Amino acid sequence: MKLLNEILNYNSSFIEEKAYEPYKTSNLPDKRMVVVSCMDTRLVELLPRSMNLRNGDFKLIKNAGAVISHPFGSVMRSILVAVYELNADEVFVIGHHQCGMSSIEPEKMIGHFKERGISEDTINTLKHSGLDLEKWLSGFNSVEESVQNSVDMVRNHPLLPDDVPVHGLVIAPDTGKLDLVVDGYER
Repeated sequence: MKLLNEILNYNSSFIEEKAYEPYKTSNLPDKRMVVVSCMDTRLVELLPRSMNLRNGDFKLIKNAGAVISHPFGSVMRSILVAVYELNADEVFVIGHHQCGMSSIEPEKMIGHFKERGISEDTINTLKHSGLDLEKWLSGFNSVEESVQNSVDMVRNHPLLPDDVPVHGLVIAPDTGKLDLVVDGYER
């Protein structure tokens, strides 16, 4: 059975049995916070549990490495929507130890593109269009520095109100221990 079919079959039972009822909540975060976190599978349940967060408590934005790489990209737009439209009062940027983004090798990834059928012409077109693929695909050497850089980008954004604290933390994916990198209350 294909994964999509498996999911749709399960979903039918989920709806029929009204298993969704314990998850009902509003679209506004009860704890008035937005979290930017890595998409790492180890954090899906561990991160909220380690922070005493439940469904409905917070807005969650996930991407590779919890990196906010552009001041006017989709992550920053999502943060601004959470603050201005969805009652979030605080921002938490949470990276994690042993992050895959710390070991990304752009040249190797470009090789994987080619192995999966992306042509050299396509890669050259992107490069000649002004996209530095190697830089765009690069990770980071220090998760703490990466979190600090993302916090700085959010904190200094011209559209973020000064009264919104932006915190930076790093979580251990094996235990859930949180290490403070930036206390957003201290500006």
